[in-house]
Amino acid sequence: MSEPWSSLPTPLAKDVAGCWHSVFPQGVPEWLLTEGMSEAVLAEAVARSLFLRQTLERQPEQVRAMVKARPLTEPNTPEFLAERWQDYLGDVTDETSLHAQLRKYRREAQFRIIWRDLLRWADLAETIAATSAFADTCIEGALDWLYQEACEQSGTPWGTDPATGKEAPQRMVVLGMGKLGGRELNVSSDIDLIFAFPDKGETQGGRRSIDNQTFFIRLGQRLIQALDQITADGFVFRVDMRLRPYGQSGALALSFAALEAYYQDQGRDWERYAMVKARVVAGDQAAGQVLLATLRPFVYRKYIDFSAFESLRSMKAMIGREVRRKGLENNIKLGSGGIREIEFVVQAFQLIRGGRDRELQQRELQVILNELEALELLPPQVVKELREAYVFLRDLEHALQGMEDKQTQLLPEDELGRARVARIMGFDDWQAFDASLSQHRQRVAKHFANIIATEDKEQDGAGEPEEGWQEVWLAELDAEASVAWLAKHGYEDAEASVTMLRELRENRTVQTLQTQGRRRLNQFMPMLLEALTQVDNPSETLARVLQLVEAILRRTAYMVLLLENPGACAQLVALCSDSPWIASQLAETPLLLDELLNAESLYHPPAKAELQDDLRQQMLRIPYEDLEEQMESLRHFKKAHLLRLAASELKGTLPLMKVSDYLTWLAEVLLDHVVDVAFANLVSRHGYPKRADGSVCDTDFAVIGYGKLGGIELGYTSDLDLVFVHKADPELATDGEKPIDNAVFYTRLGQRIVHILNTQTPAGLLYEVDMRLRPSGNSGLLVSTVQAFEKYQRNDAWTWEHQALARARGVAGCPQTLAAFETIRHDILCQSRDLDKLRQEVVDMREKMRVSLGTPENRQSETFHIKHDTGGIVDVEFMVQYLMLAHSADHPELTQWSDNIRQLEELGRVGVLPVEDTKKLREVFITLRSTIHRRALQNLNSQVEAGNFMDERNYIRALWQRVMLD
Repeated sequence: MSEPWSSLPTPLAKDVAGCWHSVFPQGVPEWLLTEGMSEAVLAEAVARSLFLRQTLERQPEQVRAMVKARPLTEPNTPEFLAERWQDYLGDVTDETSLHAQLRKYRREAQFRIIWRDLLRWADLAETIAATSAFADTCIEGALDWLYQEACEQSGTPWGTDPATGKEAPQRMVVLGMGKLGGRELNVSSDIDLIFAFPDKGETQGGRRSIDNQTFFIRLGQRLIQALDQITADGFVFRVDMRLRPYGQSGALALSFAALEAYYQDQGRDWERYAMVKARVVAGDQAAGQVLLATLRPFVYRKYIDFSAFESLRSMKAMIGREVRRKGLENNIKLGSGGIREIEFVVQAFQLIRGGRDRELQQRELQVILNELEALELLPPQVVKELREAYVFLRDLEHALQGMEDKQTQLLPEDELGRARVARIMGFDDWQAFDASLSQHRQRVAKHFANIIATEDKEQDGAGEPEEGWQEVWLAELDAEASVAWLAKHGYEDAEASVTMLRELRENRTVQTLQTQGRRRLNQFMPMLLEALTQVDNPSETLARVLQLVEAILRRTAYMVLLLENPGACAQLVALCSDSPWIASQLAETPLLLDELLNAESLYHPPAKAELQDDLRQQMLRIPYEDLEEQMESLRHFKKAHLLRLAASELKGTLPLMKVSDYLTWLAEVLLDHVVDVAFANLVSRHGYPKRADGSVCDTDFAVIGYGKLGGIELGYTSDLDLVFVHKADPELATDGEKPIDNAVFYTRLGQRIVHILNTQTPAGLLYEVDMRLRPSGNSGLLVSTVQAFEKYQRNDAWTWEHQALARARGVAGCPQTLAAFETIRHDILCQSRDLDKLRQEVVDMREKMRVSLGTPENRQSETFHIKHDTGGIVDVEFMVQYLMLAHSADHPELTQWSDNIRQLEELGRVGVLPVEDTKKLREVFITLRSTIHRRALQNLNSQVEAGNFMDERNYIRALWQRVMLD
């Protein structure tokens, strides 16, 4: 008698043979061998999925109960899944048991869905309908139970019913976005949700009345914990709330009016794209339909809206950058010809024509494909190929995820994984499967390019280079002739350039390039050599660009990017000519080459609101728990925007003051996100910190920026001087299953933030962080309560710490905590002081700094340190800080600013300094800071020859004498 696994391919047969007796130690039980089941079928299931195998091995009694309730041979219908939840719900007695029963229910539903899908007993339609219905049931089931519990504790929220216009009890509306909204959920997916409630008001009937928004935010937090928190039984769904207005920094639940106002006033193109699939998945269905009707004009324009093409192109370009950065060509969702491109094609037509053609205002992709054919917007053959590819790719996606119940879209690289995929997909071997996959992806990529991605390539300079450049690069000319050719075309050190090219050709990596890589290099180098003739220093620039060339020798897709975009190549050469700092940044992070594709955005960096939106969009696809990927993406985001700023400053489109503004905005946006990530990470483990009134903290935590960050004077390489405060009660604890004291929670939050910012990753540091300005310096607590911070500033702080406070301001975190800090800062700065004592302490501290950081006396005849020497920037800063501390008691309005420029202007306005002095000092200050900026872009330090800036230094010295010494 043959073994059950005898018909499997050899790698799978060996695998199953090796585990069969651990899965079925007493042999296959009789209860499992129901109609349609056999040992051969079981062997197929064990071969195809580690998840199925492990569940059979570890949870046999639950498998027995589920098979008894309904054989696996019967379809998974939404009705059955809803009925099955009722069986689990019967054992729920409190919130802890709700969590446990949800997770047990998940195990059964996942087992059923993955079993039928991977054995191909279910088609794609059944799988996605069942998975979506299962998610709806979990969300609705948890919400119903938690809502009743919340009403008993806090009363029932009341307000105007949007359907009737009458006062009525309010219920939450949960919108499902993405694939959940479209009833197309994957077998192992996270879920994107938005929480809403109909109207503002207050609760009635509870022990203590609270406003509706607070009620629904708390309810939302508990709902997320019920689904997302990892317990001994696992989790139900990873919940992603970042699609809500303002992302992670926005309120967890908003009223209908607030949602409508946001999308009307601030909604972005990508949010239109997301809203196409929005569906009420739980809560008040009738009210939810009213909400969706009010948002429909935002999603679907009345006119034909071709601008959607451009926004989708931008989104696709962003995904393309991610694919290149992570090497995700094998990602069947994001890679070329993947699922995302099919979704873009379909949703482009929905966004463009949905306002006119109401048939397109549906959610399911395959339904829309049929409508596109019926409306003759796409040819039948294109629709057929897109539909076939979509089904193939989604089946493949489920195969990849069902093997280990793991969210992935990456093709396996090991033999066993490939054998599993080929078997699930119905192919004899990997080669046959891979050929079919390639065919589908090529078709999708072609249709995507024809419909969305076609864009006129920049033609300027796109012609073939002269043959002479090819001959120079390939050494077809002798060295003397090559030198003559380069010199004739403007190379200032042709001989050195020929040597550099020879060294590159002899580079070991170049010698071992594959045929395709060598061909791309041989196409690129002549184009580069010719492009270098457009700058004033071709030889010097060649040396800088060759750092980049060496960095991308193994990643020649970047050469293709430059070959196909001559305009980008021209930008590369121009920027490297202007700045060795930019050249080194590009060599270190070739992904930044993507920024050169659009000259308009390159030289016009986004303002703060756009930065926030850009970051939010880029981080949407990265789970908060994936800290490593969060850190890498944040670093790439920062580098891309630093490049834009540097390019703008070099070109002259941004003056110094604006450059510092942008650098500061960038830091603030990144800090806000880092706080959100760190907070979410800790909440997932320990729950939310509690307040004395029993409510939970949204964060109650704030980041205070000192120094250049506080003074809005950041440079390209500035570190961040930070102080952390919170206003929670340190004696209370968090509300999770593993509670910790609030004080411990916030200390760990501070540690996590510092870790994210200054850990060295492959992409470098995000920011160097200096925490020495916190109360008691390095010996003090990492995070202080607001009360402790105030007490320290009033009773124990040194004068220099009050000086530092003059340049401090809140930069990220909870608005209420930031406001509390600003009140403390204002009060401390406005204290009355002994002016003679204050002046002496400031002068003494300045002298200490000059001795330790300035140019030594024996070198002052040679060198001037723009920042630290006498007559430099620090003298200006100390004078301003002294005057702020000396006069804020009489002029409280001086405290409203934290930056030197506006503090100077205010000192002149109130009459502390003559206006002519404040104007002159402002000009001198900007001149010196501009020099430091420019030198940073040339990889130079802040030291110049001693004869520089004599007028400016003499003026600062004279004013110092008058203000600080006379």
